[in-house]
Amino acid sequence: MTNPNLRAELTENLDEAEWDWLIPHAQRDAVIVVAVGLDILDVGVAIASDNVLEVQNWIDEALIAKPSLEQLGEWNSDRTKRFNTLIVQPFVLVQEKLAA
Repeated sequence: MTNPNLRAELTENLDEAEWDWLIPHAQRDAVIVVAVGLDILDVGVAIASDNVLEVQNWIDEALIAKPSLEQLGEWNSDRTKRFNTLIVQPFVLVQEKLAA
């Protein structure tokens, strides 16, 4: 049974961050990249409520993953790159913000 307040609680944790601020989390292997087009809140709720089937489905479809070496290299070269972020202990979900 999922906590009905979980989505509301996670919504309060939604934030925006520069890559520079996320590096320590990447170094402890806690960053999970959420594909653009997937609702970061949906992912957070599924992870926080242990919805293994949904999370595994996203992993299988490569919609959520650990950052690749290419992504890390690209982000390290542009430390002001911005992301939507959501903390779901012990992870930090990140989603690239597309340039306007």
